[in-house]
Amino acid sequence: MVVLPQPVTLENHISLIPTYKPVPVLTSHSIPVVNLTDPEAKTRIVKACEEFGFFKVVNHGVRPELMTRLEQEAIGFFALPQSLKNRAGPPEPYGYGNKRIGPNGDVGWIEYILLNANPQLSSPKTSAVFRQTPQIFRESVEEYMKEIKEVSYKVLEMVAEELGIEPRDTLSKMLRDEKSDSCLRLNHYPAAEEEAEKMVKVGFGEHTDPQIISVLRSNNTAGLQICVKDGSWVAVPPDHSSFFINVGDALQVMTNGRFKSVKHRVLADTRRSRISMIYFGGPPLSEKIAPLPCLVPEQDDWLYKEFTWSQYKSSAYKSKLGDYRLGLFEKQPLLTHKTIV
Repeated sequence: MVVLPQPVTLENHISLIPTYKPVPVLTSHSIPVVNLTDPEAKTRIVKACEEFGFFKVVNHGVRPELMTRLEQEAIGFFALPQSLKNRAGPPEPYGYGNKRIGPNGDVGWIEYILLNANPQLSSPKTSAVFRQTPQIFRESVEEYMKEIKEVSYKVLEMVAEELGIEPRDTLSKMLRDEKSDSCLRLNHYPAAEEEAEKMVKVGFGEHTDPQIISVLRSNNTAGLQICVKDGSWVAVPPDHSSFFINVGDALQVMTNGRFKSVKHRVLADTRRSRISMIYFGGPPLSEKIAPLPCLVPEQDDWLYKEFTWSQYKSSAYKSKLGDYRLGLFEKQPLLTHKTIV
């Protein structure tokens, strides 16, 4: 177990947090939008996963009052005195974190809570967070996770149906499994003072999500950016009533690279704080991750080696935030030896 120093020690080292110049805003009509009640939803989802690795979901069925209530409870937690919040940290990986992101030197203009989303698996730090909050916080988390999981199941089953994956629950059953390794992350990006040179602080540096999919909801504060195919960074207009879905590394592998795990980051707003709630849908630790045989029948055509989710999670935890984690699991082309005469 890795034990991190107390996060409060970074308060006097804010200069460690990187900055960027603002980038152009990606207009809302450029973001793939999927209405989950649309008969063509499954086709639109697959197209978005292929082209962006990212899309917005509307008519998702999650109650608006539930999203608002969890946001307000999260705001209440982050407003607690620092000494009380620190009782739920440092994260291992669950619990409360402040500015440090992971154990490998990454920092950001952020504080967060990472909670175990599987009630079958106990986590002392998840319990520590709940001890610092009223009962309604825990109830809000549990109700929200129940409904957001249904969104993730529906999306993955639509993907399976469109791609012809049988059975239809091949992907979703990994998240439904009683041993699924899923989590809920609540991020708080405080408002940042605008600097003289018009630079803004990085809240969460560029990265991909390791799991199968991520389901994100935030308040109406800007900051989320994705990296598109030409390598440019573009900002995603916020929408507190909708969800944004990210393809994760594991899904990229299972589709043999047909879907792309989207690289993304968050920049801190200079005027308003940002609250985001992300459900990371992960498989059981023992689950084998490899290109699906129904999509890639011949192993010689696999772009990735087979690995367990536990192996990949361990490897990702040892890496820096922006590392290309899948590189270690790509299959190397066979070398042909020529006889020299």
